[in-house]
Amino acid sequence: MKNFQSGRFVQQRHYKSFQPKPINRAWAVDDMALLQLLGQADRELGRLDMYSEYIPNIDLFIRMHVLKEATQSSKIEGAQTSMEEALLEMEDVAPDKRNDWEEVQNYVAAMNQAVAKLQKLPFSARLIRETHRTLMQGMRGKQKQPGEFRHSQNWIGGASINDAIFVPPVHTSIGELIADMELFVHNDQQFFPELLKAALVHYQFEAIHPFLDGNGRVGRLLITLYLVSRGLLKQPVLYLSDYFERNRQLYYDNLMRVREKNDLLQWFKFFLVGVIETARSSTATFDHVLKLQKQVETQLQTLGSRTANAQKVVYYLYQRPVVNAAKVGKAAGVSPASAYKLIADLERFGILKEITGGKRSKLYVFDAYLKLFK
Repeated sequence: MKNFQSGRFVQQRHYKSFQPKPINRAWAVDDMALLQLLGQADRELGRLDMYSEYIPNIDLFIRMHVLKEATQSSKIEGAQTSMEEALLEMEDVAPDKRNDWEEVQNYVAAMNQAVAKLQKLPFSARLIRETHRTLMQGMRGKQKQPGEFRHSQNWIGGASINDAIFVPPVHTSIGELIADMELFVHNDQQFFPELLKAALVHYQFEAIHPFLDGNGRVGRLLITLYLVSRGLLKQPVLYLSDYFERNRQLYYDNLMRVREKNDLLQWFKFFLVGVIETARSSTATFDHVLKLQKQVETQLQTLGSRTANAQKVVYYLYQRPVVNAAKVGKAAGVSPASAYKLIADLERFGILKEITGGKRSKLYVFDAYLKLFK
């Protein structure tokens, strides 16, 4: 990596675009500090993967992980939607926040669809394009060529291309660069640690910036998809957007440092620290979820004949922890009057908390559970 060259800046008419070098080649890692971090990251990721195998109904909790990732990844791009708001139905969201809400919902749908498609499709340009199409559906994205690599120049930062912070490569080279990245992903002839591959794929994708819009969100989403596709994770339970959001300037600076100073080593270290911190945090979250489950189950056993219906409601709450009386009634299969009795029971136990303060159209949150993901 000492001789790594990220690419070159090419003079266009009134600006310089960055032309990345191909990454599908032989790599050698000889930095001991990096190898030490890599060992830690591998252990923490393996522990998280093993932990997720033994959690009953893991799909319930993955949904919350995806939702957190969606809100944080969208936040990096300027969308302001909290997890509570993301859990609402559109009609319950303030009109001025519905575009941001829609972006988060699209991210959730894109991740879920992409993970499902990995059963039939490899990690590929096709998968990336189809994921982008889902991500960009709706009002904000329909003019941004959803599912298509761009046919014109884009740029990052600045009021115009002339004062941009970064100008990606010309659109005519996107096909070749993405094909090279795809070959690199599936190159099993030349060994390179998978976590470093994931880091390099993310960097290269962001350097190429192949879409008119949505590149940051797709690039971060690809990290999890890569780990699942290569078997490092059996379930999509690691998401780095929260780490990137908390270290947003470092995230951007380290990506730019690779392009301008060929410092891939610092990017790798930043990325691996993120894997270590996030894997530990995710493992701890699952541990807290299991403890909360036991506590809630013990409380529900005291309800006698209403226990079974209360259990149905709580099962629903693990998927959607913000509810109203109608949803409680539907989840339990009971009348409105019985639904309100169940709500009163769950409020008494501290499981549900009313958050609207109104006499009508009340909303309730499974507060202790939601806090585990915030």
